[in-house]
Amino acid sequence: MKICLTEDDLELGQALSLALQNAGFEVIWVRRIIDTRTQLAQHSFDALVLDVGLPDGSGFDFLHDYRKNGEQLPIVIITARDSLEDKLHGLNVGADDYLVKPFEMRELIARIKAQVRGARGGQAGEFYWSVKDLSLDTQRMCILRRGHDLPLSKTEYLLLEILIRHAGRVLTRHELEKHALSQSDSQSLDVHMSNLRKKIGEGYIRTMRGIGYLMEKV
Repeated sequence: MKICLTEDDLELGQALSLALQNAGFEVIWVRRIIDTRTQLAQHSFDALVLDVGLPDGSGFDFLHDYRKNGEQLPIVIITARDSLEDKLHGLNVGADDYLVKPFEMRELIARIKAQVRGARGGQAGEFYWSVKDLSLDTQRMCILRRGHDLPLSKTEYLLLEILIRHAGRVLTRHELEKHALSQSDSQSLDVHMSNLRKKIGEGYIRTMRGIGYLMEKV
């Protein structure tokens, strides 16, 4: 899940960016409206997290103009402005949610996911799974660790996909081979798993001797 974060405060922006990445999001962090416009034009995002008091203008004004162009990207406002008038104004000009600083990161993450789920017709769960700091996005056919794409081969992706989907359950060697290995694949399941562990690190995949493999949930 790819997020554009617009927050001009250096310390808060760094903290938010890191926390979102650790939660499995891919994050592009900017500090000005002009940079937000550039990123939205150049990349496809799942949501925008937007502060409103920015150095080069009002986030409210940007949001109003952005929505006038028919853009439907889910947008969550984060701001210290806690008056009812500000909240209503933000929602009226096009925000999907409004969160007042300071807030718990867990709440921001939950609100972002809820807005993305709504934008996808309530079906986000069919496309997005996360285990620890690994995130599976089946629409983009990629797996991220701490917000960064893992450089996986097709077979490695397929193995990690089924392991993440069924985290906490032992998958037999037959299940894994049937899902991920083609007849032309000259490498064994064990070789692919060894390569996969080198890329994601230890503490994720447990070998169940004589049975198969297990993706650890915690």
